[in-house]
Amino acid sequence: MDVEALLTIGALSERTGVAPSALRFYESEGLIHATRAPSGQRRYTRGTLRRVSFIRVAQQVGLSLQEIRDAMASLPDNRTPTERDWHRLSASWRPRLENQIAMLERLRDRLDTCIGCGCLSLKACKLLNPYDEAAADGPGPRYLLTKGPYAGCGSGCDG
Repeated sequence: MDVEALLTIGALSERTGVAPSALRFYESEGLIHATRAPSGQRRYTRGTLRRVSFIRVAQQVGLSLQEIRDAMASLPDNRTPTERDWHRLSASWRPRLENQIAMLERLRDRLDTCIGCGCLSLKACKLLNPYDEAAADGPGPRYLLTKGPYAGCGSGCDG
């Protein structure tokens, strides 16, 4: 391979916006691969730009490193994702994105009212979650994590 076609870790970092320490971490996790120059410095193929960008997008979607690793491993010969690969992998993330969007909309629409956390300290919570009934559905802010009991009333509802 032509040495001119390889990128240093600094060049890869600059081009992707990912810190060199994160690139070394990705390499240690098997997400990207480097060759070594005679001096011992890491060198990356230009295809690594796309792999790192793929990793960044997957992280923004909320995928764990294991899920990203599994996605990358589904590619033949650990190659850079093609447009067809990207479509297949990103389509599998659509349900996750739809759930995240729905939760953000619930957060936007309900943050100023009861979120089902069990605090019972606000007057609205005494009306919307009396005696912490939301706890039966699990821990945390139940009305934000799930559709909750007022899912059908829309953003203008009072509960």
